[in-house]
Formats: sequence, C-alpha cells, structure tokens
Amino acid sequence: MLELRNVSKTYSVKQGMFSSPKPLKAVNDVSLKIGRGEVLGLVGESGCGKSTLAKILLGLEQPTEGQVLVDGKELGAQNRSELARRIQPIFQDPYSSLNPRKSIYDIISLPLRVHNVGDSASQEKAVREILDIVGLPARVMNTYPSQMSGGQRQRVAIARALIMKPEIVICDEPTSALDVSVQSQILNLLADLRREFGLTYLFISHNLAVVEHLANRVAVMYLGRIVEEASVEGLFDRSRHPYSDALLQSVLTPDPNKGVPDTHLGAAYPNPIAPPSGCHFHPRCAKAMPQCSQVAPQTVATEDGRVECHLFDSAQTSAA
Repeated sequence: MLELRNVSKTYSVKQGMFSSPKPLKAVNDVSLKIGRGEVLGLVGESGCGKSTLAKILLGLEQPTEGQVLVDGKELGAQNRSELARRIQPIFQDPYSSLNPRKSIYDIISLPLRVHNVGDSASQEKAVREILDIVGLPARVMNTYPSQMSGGQRQRVAIARALIMKPEIVICDEPTSALDVSVQSQILNLLADLRREFGLTYLFISHNLAVVEHLANRVAVMYLGRIVEEASVEGLFDRSRHPYSDALLQSVLTPDPNKGVPDTHLGAAYPNPIAPPSGCHFHPRCAKAMPQCSQVAPQTVATEDGRVECHLFDSAQTSAA
C-alpha cells in the first residue's frame, strides 16, 4: 500500500550569522513497506526525524533522495487532489490543528467543499454521520473548538481526516497532547475505525505502550535511520538493538516503588549536524565495541524484520 525506497531528506542549516550552511540529514536512507490494513508504529526520541518522514508521506516535503510509492505509483507523479483523498493526517495537538474561528461543521466539512463533493444537504448528512461514528452528538456542529475538551477536539480532527474516506491515515502522535484518561478512548476509537473502514495507519509515537496497543509492526528510528524493524511481539519480547532495549526500559510502570526508570542513555542527544562516526548510537550504547566508533553497521535480516547493529554482523555472530 505504501512504500519508501531509500528516502533521505537533507536540510541546509546555519548555526550562526557568519557561519556557512551545513547539511542536516533529518531522514537518512529510510526504506519501509506498509501493507494494506496494517498499522506500522514508528517510534523514537524527539528530533529523530519521525515528523519529517510524515510530512514527506503527506507531500508537504519533497525527499532529497529516494522514492515514495502509493500502490506502486510514485507519490510525486500522482494528482495532488486524488492523493489528498487517499492519504489524510491526524496531527499531534488538537488545540492548534483546529481553526478556532471556524465552527465544528465548517472544520469537518471543509474537505468536502474543497473537493466539490456533493451539495450542502449531502455534506451536512455526511458530517452528521461521521460525528456519530467518532462518538460525538450532532449538536456540536454549531459549537467552536474552544467550547470542547481535548478529547472531543481530537475526535473532531479524526472526523475531518475520515470525511473523505481515505485509505491511509498518518497519525503523528495523536494522543500525546491528551490526558492519560482520554488517550485510551482515542486509541480504542482509532482501532475500531481501522477495522470498520479497512484503514492503513502509520502511527508515529515516542510512547511504546501506545504503539504496543495499536500496531502490528514497529520501526525504531534513531538520528534519521531505521535501526530495527520487527513485529510488535518480536520487538517487545526479544528486541535486538540496544536502542530498542533502552526505549523499552523507559516505559513507566504503575508501581510507584519503581520510580522513574533509568535508560542509561544520558541527557544529551547527538548533534544531527555533526553525527558520530561509525554507528551513530555508539556514544550512548552500553554494548559498544571498538568497531562501532569506526564502521557503520550493515542491515541484517532477522526472523521477523531487520536490525542495524554490529552485534548481529555475520562476522561477530560467527566469532561468538
């Protein structure tokens, strides 16, 4: 359904008034495949390139290198209007992604008006139907975002994304701005909608507990690269990359006696303008070996995915 082939995105960044621009690779040679009806969870720390990848998939950014394919056809070669019908986003913050000056009816019906779908009567009927599907009463059509709670606003954002009946939904941390008590409601709603409409999700999050609840497969991103990809069961039961291990250790538990978990990653995130040599993760890795600082690891196939780590190089495996 959706495929990325060696996609990279490089920005030119100036660090000072008199300095020359330097390249920043926000996305670095990423290849992914998402099957129809699948949910791929994309996880990683803030700044690793997840949202840049989402913008590329939505056509808001053009990749510097590589290809993005939808149903085998290159993204840039497809009609923008048709593409918008097929791919829709749900953004992170419902407080800023909804126009406060527009009524809920205007917000949800806007895609229908932009694409000239139906007349005013059929548009109102469609809005009423989608509001019912996302669990909101029809009376909210004449209210404004400021009159709604965070969970209700995110339901409005979901209704706006689904009003055109898309096939692919890019969910960019859709629950991170919500209270914990509301997050589960939105996640259950997204899961129900996927089953009902046969949707394909790319679900971006830094919260592994959320990804475990919704996704079929997980891709772990670090400094613009996919360092591990596996099924949900494979990643949570037997993660291979040390960075994946650290993310799993960072998940908070309900037990107050355990306190805040220590990931042993330190507080400093590497500078993406001057990434470390060799394996980019080696300065923070508890399992780093001498070659990690000198040689970039190759991608190694696993039983249910892949991993990019010297621990699983063929030479290292045979030596063990």
